[in-house]
Amino acid sequence: MQRRLLAARESVHVLEEQVAVWNDALEESRIRALVSETPLQAQEYGELSRHVAAANAELARRRHEVEDLVNERDDLLRSWTPKD
Repeated sequence: MQRRLLAARESVHVLEEQVAVWNDALEESRIRALVSETPLQAQEYGELSRHVAAANAELARRRHEVEDLVNERDDLLRSWTPKD
């Protein structure tokens, strides 16, 4: 259980870093699309936007997974009774 929780937390941490970079890239792409007003820049922004939205959805899913694992662990600890 603890290994799964640690792995899930590490996965969230890595994805958070990636999403932060992608969000920065998305903002730069948005500005380029506004300034250039070309269909190609708008298309690139749209594609990157979809990619970032999917990454954010995955991040939310993984955060929920961590929350579920923490709750499961806490439930197990509450129900555990030591043997004498």
